[in-house]
Amino acid sequence: MGDFDKIWREHCEDEETLCEYAEAMKNLADNHWAKTCEGEGRIEWCCSVSREYFQNGGKRKALEKDEKRAVLTAKSVPTTSVHPISKTEDSSENPNHSSITDESLHPSGKIRLLDVGSCFNPFLKFEEFLTVGIDIVPAVESVYKCDFLNLQIQQPLQLAQDAIDAFLKQLKNPIDSLPGELFHVVVFSLLLSYFPSPYQRWICCKKAHELLVLNGLLLIITPDSSHQNRHAMMMKSWKIAIESLGFKRFKYSKFSHMHLMAFRKISLKTTSDLVSRNYPGMLYIPQDFNNIEEDEFSNNFCYIRSDAEDEQLAYSFMELPDAPYDSDSGESQASSIPIYELEDPILLLS
Repeated sequence: MGDFDKIWREHCEDEETLCEYAEAMKNLADNHWAKTCEGEGRIEWCCSVSREYFQNGGKRKALEKDEKRAVLTAKSVPTTSVHPISKTEDSSENPNHSSITDESLHPSGKIRLLDVGSCFNPFLKFEEFLTVGIDIVPAVESVYKCDFLNLQIQQPLQLAQDAIDAFLKQLKNPIDSLPGELFHVVVFSLLLSYFPSPYQRWICCKKAHELLVLNGLLLIITPDSSHQNRHAMMMKSWKIAIESLGFKRFKYSKFSHMHLMAFRKISLKTTSDLVSRNYPGMLYIPQDFNNIEEDEFSNNFCYIRSDAEDEQLAYSFMELPDAPYDSDSGESQASSIPIYELEDPILLLS
């Protein structure tokens, strides 16, 4: 294990290389992705999911499912409970209950979106978003300079929605801190795999949770050019880790060269138990194990799966269907076969 904080600090200080990288990424987006990724655009996917959720009833459907689950859970609780919960207490503990009656975002209708690792601010052209793009080295002037990994999260603003919009339009550059519960959407597009350690990816997801309003969306895009089921175990591991922070997966898609996930914030506080489970370690990527793989191949090592791993692998094919599906419903959009969720201990041994 290396000193990843030191590695990241030195990386952020290498401005010449970072500027070259930012310019290269902008050219790649302008001259390559726009032409070769027709029908599989990551920016378009983020916009589509956001519109579906905030403008076309997706949020309402998700909250209705929450209520149905809560009713079923309440029915399963023994009636001989020593401390029965009143309706008043129940509604106060479940802020989702009140938000289902108020579907509108706010009078202006703008969706406040934070694009982390924005580079060239691709969401700026979409009128439905009030966009804040941040990057360690921006490629365009409209993106704020910010090291998200070390961003300080302050207390939420106690302001009206139009005042919060005005606050976002007057941010100072660079950004070192932001109030919590500020955004409706946080986007990590090709961001998490940029960090050298799972713990840093975990910190980013935790900060996203703090910056999102209740029932806001965290959109994660991570590269993977292999076939859909090649890294099914990894995606399952990511899902468990991110949901432990107080999220629930809303949607999943697999494009030719990337995984795309949408998580909604379902609790105001992070309740992750880091003592019994190593959730940060579950946000791994294949590159984390490059040295191990090289040693294994050099020693002609042959790995044999256990019966439990074979069983999990079989279920992985059901976890990643041929078409995207709504994780809140648990059903594939291409079939009526239910998606069964497992918490195999193999995933928790990272």
